[in-house]
Amino acid sequence: MPGASAPADPEADEPESTAVDTPSGERSASASRAEGSAAALTSRRIDDARRADASSAPSSSFAVSLLSELVRLGVRDVVLSPGSRSQALALAAAALEQREALRLHVRIDERAAGFLALGLAMESRSPVPVITTSGTAVANLHPALLEARHAGVPLIALTADRPAELRGIRSNQTTDQVGIFGTAVVAAWNLDAPVGAPGETDAAAALARELVAASAGGPVHANLAFTEPLSSAIDADAIELDDLGLPPVDAGVSVHARSTEAPAASAAASIATVAPTLGTIVVAGHRAGPVAEAVAHALHAPLVAEIASGAHFGRNLVLAYRRLLQSAEFGGAVRRVIVFGHPTLSREVPALIAREDVETIVVRSPGVDDYNPGRRVSSFVDAVEVVDSSSEDDAAALAADVRQLRRWTAEWVHAGRELAEADAADSAVAAPDVDASRSYDRLDRARFARAELAAVRRPLTRRLVAELVWAATWPHDRLVLGASRLIRVADEVVPGKKLAVHSNRGLAGIDGTIATGIGVALAAEAAGGRGTTRVLLGDLAMLHDAGSLLFGEGERRPRVQLIVGNDGGGTIFDGLEVAASADRSAFDRVLYTPQRVDLAALAAAYGWQHTTARTYGELEQALTAPERLSIIEVPLER
Repeated sequence: MPGASAPADPEADEPESTAVDTPSGERSASASRAEGSAAALTSRRIDDARRADASSAPSSSFAVSLLSELVRLGVRDVVLSPGSRSQALALAAAALEQREALRLHVRIDERAAGFLALGLAMESRSPVPVITTSGTAVANLHPALLEARHAGVPLIALTADRPAELRGIRSNQTTDQVGIFGTAVVAAWNLDAPVGAPGETDAAAALARELVAASAGGPVHANLAFTEPLSSAIDADAIELDDLGLPPVDAGVSVHARSTEAPAASAAASIATVAPTLGTIVVAGHRAGPVAEAVAHALHAPLVAEIASGAHFGRNLVLAYRRLLQSAEFGGAVRRVIVFGHPTLSREVPALIAREDVETIVVRSPGVDDYNPGRRVSSFVDAVEVVDSSSEDDAAALAADVRQLRRWTAEWVHAGRELAEADAADSAVAAPDVDASRSYDRLDRARFARAELAAVRRPLTRRLVAELVWAATWPHDRLVLGASRLIRVADEVVPGKKLAVHSNRGLAGIDGTIATGIGVALAAEAAGGRGTTRVLLGDLAMLHDAGSLLFGEGERRPRVQLIVGNDGGGTIFDGLEVAASADRSAFDRVLYTPQRVDLAALAAAYGWQHTTARTYGELEQALTAPERLSIIEVPLER
C-alpha cells in the first residue's frame, strides 16, 4: 500500500522543484527561480488548506453525498484500504458506519481488499464498493476486477486521484489512472476534483445511481480527483439518511458527460424454444444457477453440472461425467447440448461442443463474454423455454417418448454412479459390521472395534478430503473452492446436494481465494446465516493470499475454516503432458515450485487456530470444531 502523507504537511506529495542541473554541475538562474516559485506556491497552498473551514471541504461533501446515495440504493458493505488522497471517502464511510447505515471492512492490502469485496458481492448479489488511494494502490485492484468482469460480479472501484494540474509532472504517487482497467470494467468515469461549486453534491448522487445501474453488468470504475483540503471533519449525526429504501435507478441522469464508457444498451431478450429429444444433455458451468437443473428435469435429460455451478443436485445429475463424455456409448450419442454458465473444469465439454454433429445452445450470462469453444456454438439465447412438440391427441406416443428419454437419462446417471463408486471401492476400508457391535460374543465385538478403528485411521486422500468437506457442509453453510486439484476431484465424485458453492472460475486463478472466502462468510453472516464458510484450497493458493489472513483491530471475524491440502507445491502441473518428458529438476523448479512453509507458525502469526489432520477421523473431528478462524492442514502425497 502506498505510504500516506504526513498529517502535518498536506502538501508533502506535491511535485519537487523543477530545477535542473547544467552540464557543468551548477544550477541555472532560471532553475533557482523555478524552485523558489514552486516553494512559495506549496507554502501558500499549505496555509490555505490549514485555514480551510473544517466543516466545508468540498471533497468531504462530495464523498458523503456519493456514499449516502449508494446506501439509499441498497449498498450495505464497503471495503477500503487506507491512504491520504482517499481520506474523504474513508472518513465518510466511517461516519456512515457509525450511523449503522453500512458495514465497513478495512484491509491494508488493496489486492486483498478487492477480493474481499468480490466475495461479499458474490454472496450478497449486491454491488460492493472498494475504495483506494492513488498510484499503485489502484493497480492492485486489477486482479479482482478481472475476475469480477469474467464472472459478472458487481464491484464498484472508487479510486482517488490527483487533480489534473498534478498529473504528468512526476507528482508523487501519481500515474495515469484514467481508463487504467481497460476492458476489465464495463463502464468507467473520470471526475474532476470538487471545488465547492453549485451542484457538485447532486452530481455525486447522480454518479452513485449510474454506478449501481452499470454494475448490474459487471465491475465499474469511478476515478475521483481530490484536491486540498483533502477532507474535513464529518458529523455523522448530520448525515441525512431518512430514506433507506431501494428507489428505482434513474438511468437517465448524467454526470456532466464525464463517463468515458457508457453502459451498453441491453438488446431484446431472445428465448430458445426446445422440446425433449433423445441425444440432449444439459451442461451447467460456473454460476449457472438452479435453472440448469430445472431445464434438465423438464427435458428428461442428463445433467452435467460442475460443482460450482449452483446446479450440482437433482435426480438427473451425472457423476464422473468426464469419462462418460469420452465414451462412444454416452458422449458419442450426444446430438444437442444446452449450456448454462461457464464450464471450466473439463476438456471434454469443449471437445463435445466443437463436434460438427452436435448442436449447441448457449444461454448467455449477463455482463460476460459468450461461451463459444472452437467457435462452434449454434445459437446464443437469453433463456430457454421447454415445450412439448407432440400432439395432444397422441397421449400414448408422448408417454412412450418420455419413458425412452427417462431410460436414457437413467443409464447416464447409473453409469456415472458406478464409476464413482468403483473409484471409492479401490481405496475403501471394509465398513464395520454394526451387528457385531451388539453381539454377545466378545470376539465379534473385538472385530467390530478393530474395523471401526481402521476406518477412522484411514490415511487421507484427495478424494476423502473432498468427500468429508462436502458431507460436513449443509445448506446453511457456504463452501468456497480454490483453483487446485481438489476442486476437480470434488467435481468428479461428490454426490448431488443443493449447497451454496462459490469459486473464482471467471479466470480460474489462485489469487485472492482466502479474501474471497472471508467476503462470502461476512456477507452470509450479515444476512442472518449461522453456518460455517469452508474454503477448500491447495497450499500454493493459501500462500499466494496469506496476507488476507490479517484482521485489523475492530474488524468482523466470521466463522471460516480453511482446509488446506498441503502436497508441498503445485501438483496440479503433474497432470500436464510435458511432465512425463521434461527434466525433473527443471520441471519442479518452474512449475511444481516446492515449498516447506510452517503453516502452524503462519496461522499463529495471524491469530488463526491451526490443526493438522492426517486421518479420516482427525479431519472429520476438525470440521466440526467451534473456532471462528481455523486452518485445517491436510498433508497429502504428491
